[in-house]
Amino acid sequence: MNISRRHFIAAGTLGLGGFAGGRFWPGQGVLNPCLGALPPELATHALVREAWAGLDAADVWDSHAHLLGVGDAGNAAQVAFNDAAGTWRWPLAAAQKYFFLNAACIGDANPLDTAYVARLRALADAMPAGHKLLLLALDAWHDEDGKASPERTHLLVGNDYCAAVARAAPERFAWAASVHPYRADALDELARVKRLGARAVKWIPAAQGIDPAAPRCDDYYATLQRLDLPLVTHAGDERAMPGDDALGNPLRLRRALEHGVRVVVAHCASMGESRDLDRGGNAPWVDNFSLFERLMDETANVGRLFGDISALTQSARAGVPLRRVLERAGEGGDWAGRLLNGTDYPLPAIMPLYSPQGLAERGYLFDRANFGFFCAHLVGFWVYGRRLIPIPNTNANNHCTS
Repeated sequence: MNISRRHFIAAGTLGLGGFAGGRFWPGQGVLNPCLGALPPELATHALVREAWAGLDAADVWDSHAHLLGVGDAGNAAQVAFNDAAGTWRWPLAAAQKYFFLNAACIGDANPLDTAYVARLRALADAMPAGHKLLLLALDAWHDEDGKASPERTHLLVGNDYCAAVARAAPERFAWAASVHPYRADALDELARVKRLGARAVKWIPAAQGIDPAAPRCDDYYATLQRLDLPLVTHAGDERAMPGDDALGNPLRLRRALEHGVRVVVAHCASMGESRDLDRGGNAPWVDNFSLFERLMDETANVGRLFGDISALTQSARAGVPLRRVLERAGEGGDWAGRLLNGTDYPLPAIMPLYSPQGLAERGYLFDRANFGFFCAHLVGFWVYGRRLIPIPNTNANNHCTS
């Protein structure tokens, strides 16, 4: 096998031991081929061994792994996927559900929820002992009065369900709770999930109807700070779920930071534009990633504000955001130690979202006449700012999967 290398990382790696197929769409196909386990010649390749050299696997976590389900395993009160049947969104939501299930290679399983967890466990077990996935809960959409709305909730993953899945395999899984700040019991629920072992709290403001800049969140933020629970929150435009993108403005996270909360911005806010609220409500629209950079550059946020690199190699994000992350997060860079490894699983196995050929055209990968079947996410770990790891470019006979 002829494998070339460059000294960079395709920042959003799958890193689970089963790897996403990556033919350039449509040449790579629309669906995940689900080819099976990674062949030994790749699993034991010199680049893979080099990636792990000097690292303790217990320090290498995937901080952004989605726990998904449809509620078909006796857990319907805790897990749901709203396919929007009967609404104008139904064809899109149904297609999205299909792609999620295909990405996890469980499209015909019964029950699906049990198969999804088993798939996560199998992928995790393929990694060195000590490596863990941080599984993410996701609370429902709530209105201003704190009332949940199933109709406006696209995905639901309850805290008790997420905690139970993690408890069943503590050597492979940890978990992050999700608590909507408008809930009447929000502060009590934060204390409860902390006792249950939650390592963080997860938000997607656009999809959950959360305004991170609202004064009503002050007591919530004070509780997060007191409980030492980091907030992992999406910022920038949200495309996986419907919602209000104005709530994803990175500058709206300043209120949490001012309360001393440690904030991890998912995907480094690498999509879309928002108003520059530092210049007033009618200010010009500015690229979200540049607003994230502004927050990262503020001295007061050092030690409080972090980013995760999940999804940065998606075609829609692999321009300026990926280039700037690579420039600033290399050894000696001013972001070294401020970025967390994350995959956004199962999205790396949704074929049309990624283009190895596109990465090559941008200069991140070597291109070749026979580019073929490339493992776009093969081994490359950003380990809490320690270093960048090269990833290989492989030939058309690779056996990549997710």
